[in-house]
Amino acid sequence: MLKIAIIGTGNIAQAHIDGYLTFPERCCIVALYDEVLAKAEEKKRLNCLAEAVVYNSYQDLLSAGGIDLVSICTPPFCHAEIAIAALKAGVHVLVEKPMAASLAECDQMLSAERESGRILSVVAQNRFRTPIKNVKAVLDSGLAGRINHAQVDSFWWRGHSYYDLWWRGRWDREGGGCTLNHAVHHIDMLLWMMGEPDTVTAVLSNAAHDNAEVEDISLAALRYPQGALAQITSSVIHHGEEQQLVFQCEKARISAPFKVSAMLAQPNGFPVENKELAQKISDFVAARPQLTYEGHTGQIDDMLEAIEKGVRPLADGADGRRTIALISAIYKAGTLKREVDFAMDQNDDFYTVAGILRSVPRFYEKTKSVDDLEGAIHYH
Repeated sequence: MLKIAIIGTGNIAQAHIDGYLTFPERCCIVALYDEVLAKAEEKKRLNCLAEAVVYNSYQDLLSAGGIDLVSICTPPFCHAEIAIAALKAGVHVLVEKPMAASLAECDQMLSAERESGRILSVVAQNRFRTPIKNVKAVLDSGLAGRINHAQVDSFWWRGHSYYDLWWRGRWDREGGGCTLNHAVHHIDMLLWMMGEPDTVTAVLSNAAHDNAEVEDISLAALRYPQGALAQITSSVIHHGEEQQLVFQCEKARISAPFKVSAMLAQPNGFPVENKELAQKISDFVAARPQLTYEGHTGQIDDMLEAIEKGVRPLADGADGRRTIALISAIYKAGTLKREVDFAMDQNDDFYTVAGILRSVPRFYEKTKSVDDLEGAIHYH
């Protein structure tokens, strides 16, 4: 029976709690931390966690011992600090996205993982959704051929007051805007399916939130070996929040939400439908099993299994770092207004938080800061 601690009891913590409560025969939540003690007490009450001890110091929680795995659900700026402390205490870590605010912090976390012998996993809950797994399986199968172009639409919408929350809209607290904190989901999926690009070009802007330093929209173009391209739109200004990944491959188009089409060339080069291949891909997807557990619950199942069997989780620290590497390259390209290499060494300004803070544009001054915001939260 693995003993679990929840570090940070804000909105996303409930998805973790629900996930762990799905597996009562494998784990139990024994501790909760929040610097606002009342928030942790309320989570304990709402989830009937009678045996859980509540802390307002994560150091005290770790020092008390008896913890096998922590879920870190705090704002991004302290992910690295808490994860490193937990790993050094001999505790496995599941940390919410984004992994950290810089590549330097990611590397420190990975070093702590290696030295501790524990497991570090970064939340990438969309990998644990049946439609996404199906697209990944089609691409890996070779049925559609090599990817020539990818279109990633990470379209979200957030009102002006969204950035009034004390840690949002500040480079030194949120670590960035929609590229880091919203498109991180889609950027992880793109890298998982298509791999790393060679170079990155980007444009950053703040079109609708004059109470935030950070971007509320970015456009990025990625160049891959053999000439393939990918485009990423990261946004919190898109009404309707339509989100998709579209892969144009040699033989067919495949996307999530699921859609497939395929073309063949006539002698004159103009297209005709390849209905046979489209049907073959559709049949391939239809034959695949549905996942038993999806989203955060699916990832928690995977993390528990990794600990129980001593294997690597599906989304590990190296995957989390790769996502931060691409986001850092987007911020660098958008700030310098030129194409940059995906690879980044330790001497680069965009490798560290301090260097990022020296370099990035501040679109507006954040003038309002509230401790909490009212209203329901809906996740896609």
